[in-house]
Amino acid sequence: MSEVKKRRRGTAIVETEKGILVTAGRSKIFLLPGGGANRGEPRIEAAMRELWEETSLKPYYAKYLFRHRGRISKSHGHGYFQDHHTVCLVKAHGNPSPRHEIEYVAFYKPDSGVHISGVTREIIEKYYSYKKKSSLGRRRTSFLSRLLEWFT
Repeated sequence: MSEVKKRRRGTAIVETEKGILVTAGRSKIFLLPGGGANRGEPRIEAAMRELWEETSLKPYYAKYLFRHRGRISKSHGHGYFQDHHTVCLVKAHGNPSPRHEIEYVAFYKPDSGVHISGVTREIIEKYYSYKKKSSLGRRRTSFLSRLLEWFT
């Protein structure tokens, strides 16, 4: 196998009472909003920018959650690539509507019937696990510590 190109991506998780926001193009295979980081752009900023570009939502808060490496894939040109996601919890104002290459917006819950990609499923499962561990740990922290975490 030839050299594997690392693609730096910012990936947004926007969780609402309807579920986790996902987007799709013509294929109707839903993905988390996000995309490639520009040269010199932090991936958390890329996640917020891509969220706005794809859905018109205006992000006002983002928190780094974890990193996720996608599968190695063959590019349409030559060689191989692997997506390196920086996954962020993002809060945003507005109502999502598809923009640019996005044609569909939906909300994913485990039994929602929304068809998500394999990597999106991996990231969401990792997020649910992170959230579960995080909420268990929060029971042992003070209210002030939780408040400080929210604002930092």
